[in-house]
Amino acid sequence: MPQVSDFVLDRLRQWGVHRVFAYPGDGINGMLGAFDRAGNDPEFIQPRHEEMGAFMACAHAKFTGEVGCCMATSGPGAVHLLNGLYDAKMDHQPVVAIVGQQKRMSLGAHYQQEIRLEILFSDVAEYTQVVMTPVQARSVIDRAFKVALTERAVSTIIIPEDVQESPAEPSPPKEHGAVFSGVGWSRPRVLPDERELRKAADILNQGGRVAMLVGQGAADATPEVIEAAELLGAGVAKALLGRDVVPDTLPFVTGPIGLLGSKPSDEMMMHCDVLFMIGTSFPYGEWLPSEGSAKGVEINIDGKLIGMRFPVQANLVGDSKETLRALNPMLRRKSDRSWREKIERNVREWSRILEDRAGQHFSGQINPQAVARELSPRLPERCILTADSGSSTNWWARHIAVREGMRASLSGTLATMGPGVPYAIAAKLAHPDRPVIAFVGDGAFQMNGMNEMITCKRYLDRLGGSPPLVFAVFNNQDLNQVTWEQRAESGDPRFHGSQHIPDVPYARYAELLGLRGVYCEEPAKVGQAWDEALNGPGPVLVEFKVDSEIPPIPPHTMFDQAKNTAKALMKDEQKAGIARRGTRQKLTEFYEALPGRDQK
Repeated sequence: MPQVSDFVLDRLRQWGVHRVFAYPGDGINGMLGAFDRAGNDPEFIQPRHEEMGAFMACAHAKFTGEVGCCMATSGPGAVHLLNGLYDAKMDHQPVVAIVGQQKRMSLGAHYQQEIRLEILFSDVAEYTQVVMTPVQARSVIDRAFKVALTERAVSTIIIPEDVQESPAEPSPPKEHGAVFSGVGWSRPRVLPDERELRKAADILNQGGRVAMLVGQGAADATPEVIEAAELLGAGVAKALLGRDVVPDTLPFVTGPIGLLGSKPSDEMMMHCDVLFMIGTSFPYGEWLPSEGSAKGVEINIDGKLIGMRFPVQANLVGDSKETLRALNPMLRRKSDRSWREKIERNVREWSRILEDRAGQHFSGQINPQAVARELSPRLPERCILTADSGSSTNWWARHIAVREGMRASLSGTLATMGPGVPYAIAAKLAHPDRPVIAFVGDGAFQMNGMNEMITCKRYLDRLGGSPPLVFAVFNNQDLNQVTWEQRAESGDPRFHGSQHIPDVPYARYAELLGLRGVYCEEPAKVGQAWDEALNGPGPVLVEFKVDSEIPPIPPHTMFDQAKNTAKALMKDEQKAGIARRGTRQKLTEFYEALPGRDQK
């Protein structure tokens, strides 16, 4: 007779789940037996840690549009899921986590590994429910998926061990209290009120200098975003989660915004008279127009968040694509294109500044900007890009030009260390026909990325071959992003005790596992290293020994940050190298301002 665990996996299949990222434990023994009987559908993907499984589930949702699914045992396994689930929650991705629990008769007795899981998951999950009887499994699973899809959120299903192994009861009795749920969901069509659309059109038509800011909520609206930008003569800046919404090859796309952003984005934000935000909750107000200097129009499908980042006069609660389809016919093409022309000049100038900066190498060390700069023109068509959190993210954001058909993502809102490698693995499993490239700092790689190379070995038959799965590791023996934050935000010099990390031969480690390894420490050979990595089978780890003293110069320097950095450098052991590099890097902007540099 089928058990509840068999019914659970069958229901997952009906909901379109064919891959579960899970780590075993006796709290899910019943589920493990069901996987064995399920004929590899859904398949059981074993990471090295439950947190990695949750990251993989989040990435699966991001790169497929489907619900991601992860599973963990009771107690410590459940706790380990949390960081990856918070990544899904904060980036609004539908993920269902299935967690084991002690037998029902043990609950409340302070039993081994007994944790009050409903409380543990109460903040991270929009829906959390314990399956207390076999007949309850059907409705709990169905509601978990419906909530995850509707709210783009995390749902958690908790199943005690004895329930997992009980006989399945797929149909409840026809009596009072019984719940008869079904599989199925459809995406709603959400449109704003007609009057609010006309208000938005009036504001946008009256504006002379419109700046657009797009996020992942505009991912399905690329043609509509481009149409609006053309009509309004606007430039388009992108939050990190919106990197693949519009191609960087368009001349009016100013690129990233914020501390990791571009100067054209910053200039556009500081001088616009209308800010048009589409599908973004970009949080840093200091990088948006000053309050009162510009009017605001926003499209956001979540009415709870609209107008929470910038005071807007037109609040368009709706789906980005459908809303723009309704709004664009109301927009008048601007005859004065001087604002657009200025934006495009700034974009060209910034590209040359970045090229000049990436070409500056000091003391024979690789400038980390060159790693990203050399990769950008070599990016294979339809590749998928992932990034971890760290200083390498600066160069990923600024120097990588995302073209049409490419995908890119990272931990945008939680900004946690650790997801770069598991994101890439999940992307490759979901899209074996596409190249996948991950940018990872050595800090994040030591934290958990090295272990996931063992996962690559475990699934070499799935992750190997061409097009390749590539991991680029930036080896600078420093937790570099935090080092710069210490200087700029706290006015403290680099603290060796917290910031230094050991030098590890990452490429040789990959080879030890039977993967390909490529090592590069010479500036002149960066492009060659990329060619070697991209033109062979994966998985391949390409290790770049990079300079830790290249400053991630923000688009504009705020007074307090400049004062703090100057104070920190007076006592910093790296002050001489930083001063030399920072001066040379900053001078590229003044060189660009010389007459005749832009003849277009």
